[in-house]
Amino acid sequence: MVPTLSRVQALRADVDDHSRGRWSLPGVLGPLALAAFQLAGTFGASREQPERRAVDLVAVLLVLAGPAALLWVRQRPDLVAGFVSGVTLSYLLAGYAYGPVFLSLAVALFVAVLLGHRRAAWLSAAAVYVGHFALRGPLRDESWSWGPPLAVGAWVLLVLAAGEVGRVRRERALDARRARAETERRQANEERLRIARELHDVVAHHMSLINVQAGVALHLVDRKPEQARTALAAIKGASKEALVELRSLVGVLRDETEAAPRSPVSMLESLDDLADRSAHAGLSVRRVVTGTDRPLPAAVQLAAFRIIQEAITNVVRHSGARNAVVRLDYGDAVLTVQVDDDGSGGASAHDLEPGSGLRGMHERAAALGGTLEVLPATSGGLRVEAELPIGRER
Repeated sequence: MVPTLSRVQALRADVDDHSRGRWSLPGVLGPLALAAFQLAGTFGASREQPERRAVDLVAVLLVLAGPAALLWVRQRPDLVAGFVSGVTLSYLLAGYAYGPVFLSLAVALFVAVLLGHRRAAWLSAAAVYVGHFALRGPLRDESWSWGPPLAVGAWVLLVLAAGEVGRVRRERALDARRARAETERRQANEERLRIARELHDVVAHHMSLINVQAGVALHLVDRKPEQARTALAAIKGASKEALVELRSLVGVLRDETEAAPRSPVSMLESLDDLADRSAHAGLSVRRVVTGTDRPLPAAVQLAAFRIIQEAITNVVRHSGARNAVVRLDYGDAVLTVQVDDDGSGGASAHDLEPGSGLRGMHERAAALGGTLEVLPATSGGLRVEAELPIGRER
């Protein structure tokens, strides 16, 4: 099922929101819960470490500053990582008890790496690590040993490594989401193009015939009413068939839950009807078949019919031709479609302006891996020649 435009836009907006990191309920409740836990844990740690500086107003502000900064960690992870590292280092250098104050730093470093701000995270971690051990930690103690620096270093590296793993997985997930959004956008555009092509072919052909027959009917209604009746009957038939095909196209745009339309699709078997309708418009269409006439893939049949239909429509509208020949050559691997007319367009074949109809014919041929050319015909008019591979159905 081809995605709707609204679905594609929603998916792309979801990807963008994910990248921008807007506030969410977990993004607010998480820092609040962490602030409460850090504050309670800091008082508990202070009681267990009486040799450290007692908790005071400054300590409380430093403990709460880290979780508060995490409210903006998804918007500016680099700045938040630097701020929380400064707050944490200030807390440690002030001599307060070791405790859960490190949790805010761990979260800030992890999210910064996760969102791609690796340099800021590593520099912030290094600043806290070196600053603590160089200015306040065991390096200034005569009983210094390698144990604390190694343990803290391992803890910091574990947090950063977890962030790196999460960053790789997140980037892959976002790339997959963006690729899916782009694929669905391209499929939606292709479907709109296909519908536009079908709509042009149906409306242009039938409306051209109706226009010609309406002109004939107006010209004959007073002098030859019987012939006018024939023209009106042709108008009725062309308009009825146009409505049938338009209903089929409208079915493509209906909701997915509704039943699909059951209107027939025009195939090469309809060429006789096309010739009869063209005869009412004053154009005699003759069909010539070479090779083995056999069933072809539906996509090939539809493309061939639409190319012939558009070519005949252009002959009726622009060339002033009286006769046209449709040739179908069934080769082993290629169906060759050729439409010649005896109108006045042959001299300007190389100077044709590519309108919607001509573009549509080229697109139909190209969609099957084939080619289409518009050349002067030997009869003086134009020749439309298309080669459509039979073995490829798209």
